[in-house]
Amino acid sequence: MRVLITNDDGIDSPGLLALARGAVEHGWTAVVAAPVQEASGTSAGLTAAQDDRRIEVERRVLPDLPDVPAHAVSAHPGLIALVACQGAFGDPPDIVLSGVNRGANVGRAVLHSGTVGAALTASINGARAMAVSLDVGLDADVEHHWATAVAVASELFDRLAALPPGSVLNLNVPNRPEVGPPERAGLADFGAVRSKLHDTDDGSISLAAVFVEEELQPGSDAALLAAGHPTLTPLRSVSEDPDVEV
Repeated sequence: MRVLITNDDGIDSPGLLALARGAVEHGWTAVVAAPVQEASGTSAGLTAAQDDRRIEVERRVLPDLPDVPAHAVSAHPGLIALVACQGAFGDPPDIVLSGVNRGANVGRAVLHSGTVGAALTASINGARAMAVSLDVGLDADVEHHWATAVAVASELFDRLAALPPGSVLNLNVPNRPEVGPPERAGLADFGAVRSKLHDTDDGSISLAAVFVEEELQPGSDAALLAAGHPTLTPLRSVSEDPDVEV
């Protein structure tokens, strides 16, 4: 399998390096292409940094993975996945792995995630894809158990490879040294962490990430993750709604 590893936390993210290492150890041929800087919340946006829509690409050497081609790309992850599937970084990938994201991606708010957006973009361009996220919450000072997330993801690699092209899995892993196997979960209406409008006095608008103390829907990805279980949710990209009459 030829695999592209991308993310929305940027090329220097330790989660990206951990996921790339996991793919290589699994025996896959890996290529890394990730945003040159953080691009969280960009969904499947096709934004490039240059006004003329040209995309700057810089070759990088990843620590401990000198033989893995790596590219810092001045673009959002959705655009990186799109051009990768068109051969921008060599042969188009069979699989796109997006992550490991710093923070969970649960509920219908995955619509806004650059991590998930890259996976969905890859899926409509013929690749199988998996978004992988680590539930570190809002405390940046906690230890990040990247290895736990990669260990859970690695157990799903062969299952992902056996799925039809266009399939997407969304994996969330508790930030713990050890966890059990993932449980299939539906999308919650909302997660435990949400973006809220934060008023300011200078005429601008700002958003803040806050914990929402509401009961989470039983059996949802948000509830199972909060209870310490890895969650796995197959996703479908945009499609028509046959139930709506117009």
